[in-house]
Amino acid sequence: MNLNQKIVELLKRKKLKLAVAESCTGGMLSSAITSVSGSSKVFSMGLVTYSNQAKTSILKIPKQIISKNGAVSIQCCLAMVNNLSKISKAKACISITGIAGPKGGSKQKPIGLVYIGLKNGKKVIVNKCNFKNNGRTFIQKQTVKKALSLLAAFIR
Repeated sequence: MNLNQKIVELLKRKKLKLAVAESCTGGMLSSAITSVSGSSKVFSMGLVTYSNQAKTSILKIPKQIISKNGAVSIQCCLAMVNNLSKISKAKACISITGIAGPKGGSKQKPIGLVYIGLKNGKKVIVNKCNFKNNGRTFIQKQTVKKALSLLAAFIR
């Protein structure tokens, strides 16, 4: 049984619905979960809020958060997961925002910087990751793997 299957089983056992808001992974996390047979019992929604405009209009992220801290920040990731929770009514939520490259990085925010937010009921964490810059697809796949393992540990 792979990690995706374990998570679907865990969510079923805990009677939790999962919602996802992802940016730099472009739907890969939602795809990983929904590739599992029976995931429809636990997967509520997956939003790909790739642009800042989508983050502000769909997830209701205050524009000030993005202008002050950037879309790739703890503050934005936290707002994403909290607002996703309100929109979806799901108990378990994940948000992802980051820089997958090959462009867009800086000294302060290098390519491979990713924030993963998790919320289960009232419990919320944001995990900061710095993945090696081994290309866009590598960073995206590593992010999905990390998100799945964090989720598995978070909802136990």
